[in-house]
Amino acid sequence: MEYHLSTPLKKEDIEGLNAGDIVYISGTVLTARDEAHARILELKEEGKELPFSLEGAAIYHCGPLMQQTDGTWRVVAAGPTTSDRMSKMTPALLENFNVRVLIGKGGMNNVADAMKEKCVYLAYTGGCAALASGSIKNVPAVHWLDLGMPEAVWELEVNEFGPLIVGIDTKGEDLFTSIKEKARSSFLKL
Repeated sequence: MEYHLSTPLKKEDIEGLNAGDIVYISGTVLTARDEAHARILELKEEGKELPFSLEGAAIYHCGPLMQQTDGTWRVVAAGPTTSDRMSKMTPALLENFNVRVLIGKGGMNNVADAMKEKCVYLAYTGGCAALASGSIKNVPAVHWLDLGMPEAVWELEVNEFGPLIVGIDTKGEDLFTSIKEKARSSFLKL
């Protein structure tokens, strides 16, 4: 099935998605990598407010290449980064915030249970930085630029961002684990 979603997302928007479905997203998507995840959780622990909302958010595991001209940012390239690096922080992120979508490449380990009934993981093909930047229409804000360009949180306005494949759904079905198990089983039969 193919779905077209708009942020901010409600739980009902993602409940019907199944591993293997195709998704396109429009609205605001936030980039966040290792350092941003760590800062989000640190501020939460300290009881401090975030400078952006994660209510119904879509987080894109991406360290974009940006260019600033006359005070306006534009995306040069915005391909996905490997999501597994954020796996350890994901359960705490989902426990504390109503993030509904995580986007990246390569899947995530040991997060399917934490994502149940809360969030989906959408896989974006690696090497598609130029394709991704074509779906980004505006960059309204950047947060925590002190972390560096790739680690900052960029607010991206996107239109039909994708195609994205549901890699982990809200029922705990993990496409990456299923494929690994099938490959391992086939290999053992050889």
